[in-house]
Amino acid sequence: MQTLHNFRLLCPGAMLLRQYRPCEDCVGRSVAWPALLHRCYRESGAATAVAAGMVAVHPLFGTWTRMIDVYIALTEHGRGKFVAGGLPPDRIVVKPNFVHPDPGPGVRGGGFALFVGRLSPEKRLETLMRAWDKLGARVPLKIAGTGPLEGRLREWRAGRPAVHLLGPVTPLQVQSLMKEAKNLIAPSVWYETFLRVLVEAFAAGLPVVASRLGAMAEIVEDGVTGLLCEPGDSEDLADRVRWVFSHPADVAEMGKTARLRFLAKYGAEQNYETLQDIYDLAVRRSRERNNRKRDS
Repeated sequence: MQTLHNFRLLCPGAMLLRQYRPCEDCVGRSVAWPALLHRCYRESGAATAVAAGMVAVHPLFGTWTRMIDVYIALTEHGRGKFVAGGLPPDRIVVKPNFVHPDPGPGVRGGGFALFVGRLSPEKRLETLMRAWDKLGARVPLKIAGTGPLEGRLREWRAGRPAVHLLGPVTPLQVQSLMKEAKNLIAPSVWYETFLRVLVEAFAAGLPVVASRLGAMAEIVEDGVTGLLCEPGDSEDLADRVRWVFSHPADVAEMGKTARLRFLAKYGAEQNYETLQDIYDLAVRRSRERNNRKRDS
């Protein structure tokens, strides 16, 4: 079995992202020469060559078809990309990540928007900053996390008292923040294979404003469990946040629906049952494969 936590089997950079935009130039190619051309892995030609070699060699040896009985994709969107990249469709099942223990719903008393995650370029903090430049001090924002853009955010935050940088936070602190926040912001510009923070928000009954892209657009139902905005569009993001803070009754209903969605799809019990079914499938296929080898 193999769980597909990123897109490494399709893309030497593992993210299907180049210049902060989705890129599928190497998907389905026997040799990932576009990645070599653009030095997609760590901006290094040598490192990209090693990663591209791995992507190219294993299909030649049949590793992905002979050695793996079941692949686990985290979303239907991700499954579709791996099928397009050449993995056997009948071997890819979908099992989302889950949240345990259940933190319970929040009270939404904080009156602030929340970002939780790595402070890195693909999360598109630049879009977040530009959106808040348009929103001004009307909407408080709390940013939890650390990463390479932390210095840039601290410079930008100067003179903006409505913005609070919290630095690294514990899981319990994240739960507390989500129970108080008005909404979660997820402006990422890469597909994401799942983005667990979305279902953490759902568990707390917290609606999400996310990019209309990849796993985010699959998990967040626009107008039902949150709102979707165009990736990298700061004006669109600002408009969605304005709407959230001016429609409290609608947002409260979204939060209730998000909580129900968590209980139906993203709890530990449902995940355990799905995983057990996948294990049973893998065992059956392994036995069938071994029987075929013995008979031949």
